[in-house]
Amino acid sequence: MRKFGHPNSKVGRSVLVSLALIAASGCGAASASLDDENGRPKVMTTFTVLADIAQNVGGELINVESITKPGVEIHGYEPTPSDVRRVDGADLVLENGLGLEAWFDGFMDRVDAPRVIVSEGVETIPIVAGDYAGDANPHAWMSPLNVIVYADNIAAAFAELDPANADRFERNAAEYAQRLREVHTDLVEGVATLPARQRALVTCEGAFSYLARDAGLTEAYLWPVNSDEQGTPRRVTDVIAFVRDNEVPAVFCESTVSDRLQRQVAAESGAQVGAALYVDSLSEPDGPVPTYLDLIRHDVEAIVSGLVRPDGTDVNSGDS
Repeated sequence: MRKFGHPNSKVGRSVLVSLALIAASGCGAASASLDDENGRPKVMTTFTVLADIAQNVGGELINVESITKPGVEIHGYEPTPSDVRRVDGADLVLENGLGLEAWFDGFMDRVDAPRVIVSEGVETIPIVAGDYAGDANPHAWMSPLNVIVYADNIAAAFAELDPANADRFERNAAEYAQRLREVHTDLVEGVATLPARQRALVTCEGAFSYLARDAGLTEAYLWPVNSDEQGTPRRVTDVIAFVRDNEVPAVFCESTVSDRLQRQVAAESGAQVGAALYVDSLSEPDGPVPTYLDLIRHDVEAIVSGLVRPDGTDVNSGDS
């Protein structure tokens, strides 16, 4: 059995929102008890990145909380009884979908709350290797352009919760989309400063396929999905060869996983281990990535800084 869960169904966004509304009608009394003192609907998300995106869309009109805390790995999260109590009767629960939250279907069997998949409509990238080959890569939010789709889906879901403020949610999503486009431009321009032969991103998990696609980076990784160090000896050997053959100056690992195997790659290839990258979780408010936009900016800066060769030369510059 695959540990990362089942791929997202091909259900239209309008159907998902309608199902959420039908489910909400059956738990009105419970959801009302969870509205805060200002009467705002309570919306839960599966992880902190989604909570930040949703709060940008909801603004002061929606009370958004994440089920998981900052720094927590999302794929194999084990919900607690307190999580069940916090979510039970919520007005809405937002999930990424695409098989990201392996634990979520069982969790939702224990709570009374409607749910919406926020990645619906994103053009997915298939995983190309390992047990998950052919499944959609679930880390779609690592493209700021994809998050525009997320924000539109969230705005539609919030409009169902609070029709009187539908225009506000739509406007908030549009304003957030502009900021997302600016971050996308920064991503592309930042990577463009690298010589062509240095645009290679080597990570622990294959969580950067969407970012790599947007920025024009060649991607290599130790395992495709999850954080349980699925890098087989063959995969480690292949990545070491890739780093050597392409003279990649730095390799990276995500903040929520062990970098043990990546340090082996670095030691045997001569590369450095770059700064930790963020994917599945934001930091605490006083940390380096308290928001999604900060997360993308941090990762781009870390990648570009790591891939600049110490001597300033291009790799195989004669062929670039």
